[in-house]
Amino acid sequence: MAEVMIGVIGGSGVYEIDGLEDARWQAVESPWGTPSDEILTGRIGGVAMAFLPRHGRGHVHSPSSVPYRANIDALKRLGVTDVISVSACGSFREAMAPGDFVVVDQFIDRTFAREKSFFGPGCVAHVSVAHPTCARLGAAVFDTAKAQGITIHQGGTYLAMEGPQFSTLAESRMYREHWGCDVIGMTNMPEAKLAREAELCYASIAMVTDYDSWHPDHGEVEISDIIRTLLGNADKARALVARLPAALGAGRAPCPHGCDRALDFAILTAPEKRDPALIARLDAVAGRVLAG
Repeated sequence: MAEVMIGVIGGSGVYEIDGLEDARWQAVESPWGTPSDEILTGRIGGVAMAFLPRHGRGHVHSPSSVPYRANIDALKRLGVTDVISVSACGSFREAMAPGDFVVVDQFIDRTFAREKSFFGPGCVAHVSVAHPTCARLGAAVFDTAKAQGITIHQGGTYLAMEGPQFSTLAESRMYREHWGCDVIGMTNMPEAKLAREAELCYASIAMVTDYDSWHPDHGEVEISDIIRTLLGNADKARALVARLPAALGAGRAPCPHGCDRALDFAILTAPEKRDPALIARLDAVAGRVLAG
């Protein structure tokens, strides 16, 4: 049985993990660029953990400039097996109120200014993202949050917008009324797609900070309100993350949903036609299937 290593990608307001033993920040080099920041590693309850602030400490990256490929590659190089994504979001549902958490299980990707795959000319691959998150990991997040008394919703569709501006009223109404979305954010795509290409289990914790702009009683998004709610959410998120190792344990069996085998039949380019330079860059992400 392989050893579990939990990788946490912290969004706005989440810049550390509480209770991390033997903690140290370390730089990880990636052929896909420089990650958002150094990665904080350590252990909780004997389980290895790695923490990467998505926007960098001090919030230096916008949603569009986050180096998503470098971030996922760096976590894989460290030995991460399970990724927990924590991010702020707006809500399209009255029941998903500011302060609530949502375990996202579906996405609609409306981003357009980001590199979305590790693969391309010289090594073409197509992975399935029909179910873009890991149900096993999502269930562990949900159960851990419920045990802490956090108001959390199991399942929801996340509309990933490019940003950095918030939605217009017309967009907000369309996403809510016609597209059936539950929450909206700017950072889970292409992160979830890249995690699947890297054969990492991925779960998304969306922390509701506002009602976007559709709600007649709340008006447009106010950044001051978001920050106030975000700070309270961040405390709950750190406590939740610190308790996940106990739920997951230190030993890891093969993922029952196949996340760790996503590339088994995905690569289409014939071995003799593959670009050696690209293959070299894929050593961490796809080394399992490309080796030999």
